[in-house]
Amino acid sequence: MAMAISCSAFRRTALILALVAGGVPAFAQESTNQSANQSATEIASTQPTGEIVLIPNRVIYPGETIELAALKQVTLIPGKHKPDAMATRVEELQGKIAKRTLLPGRYIPTTAIREAWLVEQGAAVQVFFIAGGLTISATAVTLQPGAAGDFIKVRNSDSGKILSGTVMADGTIQVSAS
Repeated sequence: MAMAISCSAFRRTALILALVAGGVPAFAQESTNQSANQSATEIASTQPTGEIVLIPNRVIYPGETIELAALKQVTLIPGKHKPDAMATRVEELQGKIAKRTLLPGRYIPTTAIREAWLVEQGAAVQVFFIAGGLTISATAVTLQPGAAGDFIKVRNSDSGKILSGTVMADGTIQVSAS
């Protein structure tokens, strides 16, 4: 019987210590050195690898651009590690677009974010075909949105033919021979 009392007392003491420690999520404690107006470079420079992560401090809705003001810096409790395939650093999150609802206090899966579209669906773009010294350009309409490096379909404005090409960093589309 004495063993049950001491075990119960131990649990009660552990609970009191947890409540006194600040009532934060079980996996992390809020960092006290972050101000609301801290810049991305300051956060990145104070971020020890594997110890400090960024999580949403409010609901981030699909299609919304992720900004630093919507993120909170937390320190992982010693011995706890973030799950794989989770975005937790400024470089992975700043300026990205939420693909689904991101909840406060939760990790952000890398599959839940995407790059901002460089070309929108229905936009008029320049299409280039380059082979050696030959360059052919045309105007086309995008049939789907895309970020730099994405392979998308476009419709040639003159011929109506559908082409596939890669979105370049300047917003043009480069097609190749098929």
